[in-house]
Amino acid sequence: MRKNDARRTALVDAAIEVLAAAGARGLTFRAVDSEAGVPNGTASNYFASRDDLFTQIGGRVYDRLLPDEATVAGTLEGPRTTERYTEIMRELVDRVTAFGSGQLALLELRLESARRPELQRVLTARIRRDLNENQANHAASGLPGDEQSVLILYLALNWLILERLTLPDLLSTSEVDAVVEELVRRALAV
Repeated sequence: MRKNDARRTALVDAAIEVLAAAGARGLTFRAVDSEAGVPNGTASNYFASRDDLFTQIGGRVYDRLLPDEATVAGTLEGPRTTERYTEIMRELVDRVTAFGSGQLALLELRLESARRPELQRVLTARIRRDLNENQANHAASGLPGDEQSVLILYLALNWLILERLTLPDLLSTSEVDAVVEELVRRALAV
């Protein structure tokens, strides 16, 4: 297997786009090569199998969905109120929805993980780590709520994001904002 890390990352990023656009059945080495703009056969030099490619995507897609340090720091600005928490959750929904191909690829990966034990292991570990970090960061932030609030919002907002990506005309922007506000209120039991 090739060791050029920048090329490997570019191929995995291209694979995310292919997976989001064409689904698991459309994820082929040739499709990844085409999306990445590299000669045919390049992806097969970097990944031992489709299982390996799925696993690599599972590790990478979540990294790309995470906020940068400036965004995280911005969440610590302002008052520690339910209103501020609602604003942060609206920003999160908008940010994750903006990387729609990543979220759709993650959905495809979750479906594939039911059939691919190694992918399931990678996704479970990666998402559990992120959830634990979110809960720890929340506890340190001084915002209202607890670990259970974070878990409830994680589960509910993921589905809301899925609705926005797959059925974009189902809810208006004002309905999405109202739902986020109500989810925060109920998760915090305010």
